[in-house]
Amino acid sequence: MKLAVLTAYLESLAPLVYQEDYDNSGLIVGNPDQEVSQALLSLDCTEAIVDEAIATGCQVIISHHPIVFKGLKRFNSKTYVERVVEKAIRNHIAIYAIHTNLDNIMGGVNQRICDTLGLKNCRILSPKHNLLKKLVTFVPQSHANEVRDALFAAGAGNIGNYSEASFNIDGVGTFKGSDATNPYVGEPGKRHEESEVRMETIYPANLESKILMALILAHPYEEVAYDLFNLTNQYQQVGSGMIGELEIPQNEESFLFQLKDKMRTHVIRHTALTGKPVKKVAVCGGAGGFLLKHAIAAGADVFVTADYKYHEFFDAEGKIVIADIGHFESEQFTAQLLYEIIRKKFPIFAVRLTEVNTNPVKYFI
Repeated sequence: MKLAVLTAYLESLAPLVYQEDYDNSGLIVGNPDQEVSQALLSLDCTEAIVDEAIATGCQVIISHHPIVFKGLKRFNSKTYVERVVEKAIRNHIAIYAIHTNLDNIMGGVNQRICDTLGLKNCRILSPKHNLLKKLVTFVPQSHANEVRDALFAAGAGNIGNYSEASFNIDGVGTFKGSDATNPYVGEPGKRHEESEVRMETIYPANLESKILMALILAHPYEEVAYDLFNLTNQYQQVGSGMIGELEIPQNEESFLFQLKDKMRTHVIRHTALTGKPVKKVAVCGGAGGFLLKHAIAAGADVFVTADYKYHEFFDAEGKIVIADIGHFESEQFTAQLLYEIIRKKFPIFAVRLTEVNTNPVKYFI
């Protein structure tokens, strides 16, 4: 299939607008119109990964971490980033990254960590703001249900675990068309009064084009009146980290033993144990130190993440146990997650999990 078909599906689940400002998710190398029949999935994109793609006949590498974060001014093979990009281009291999946009969705990287640890009642730890908008439109009563259904089908009206949410007020609309109009009701040149419904519903900003197209196609009027409002509300379905609960509380030592086993890590760097049972657990794949205050505020007993610096461990202040399991270790199941996502949608498209361990950190045990 076309590479664009594959990437469009991934971005329908994890839109690029959900990535952090510093990130570079999306198609980094390659032509969206190129044909692809096999993808290689990995956490990182290194020279060894490109070599593996060449050897196995994969036309696209889908990695969690982008190979390019900042602009490249030269391609002189001096750095591994330059060499990876050069080799991929020479061998017509596309590179696609799905990084913090996959971190920030329900069902993404952090959900996989929660599932691995057996956490229940999971939710986003730090929901994002300014991702929601409100649509207000005015519909003749005869078409209210039709328009409402079209908006819901396009993705509007979802609030947390509720769907098809809207607010409706009956009223009277007035309009007068010019001689060039062909109004659905009324006559050109005469002011008309029509019983209408003021309809309000919210939607994710990235779906705006789809929502407006659904509105215009379902609405009977020649000119559709509508207002759009930016909302600063939290979007509970998108954000950083997650928090969940163990079915049965454990003591801290038992939890750390299970954490080490389930997350397949050689070592856990952690703060002093508090002596309290572990019930609530906050998680963040990769470097999650910025979420510590959120984890404490949410009542987490343990915060599982990576990339903690020495002085940052003091910030626990005896209120929580910070458990640093390593960056690679916290995200190592991401390729498997992508495998399942792609195979579910495209069951006959070939996807291959890398056999290369890209972890740059080694442990002398």
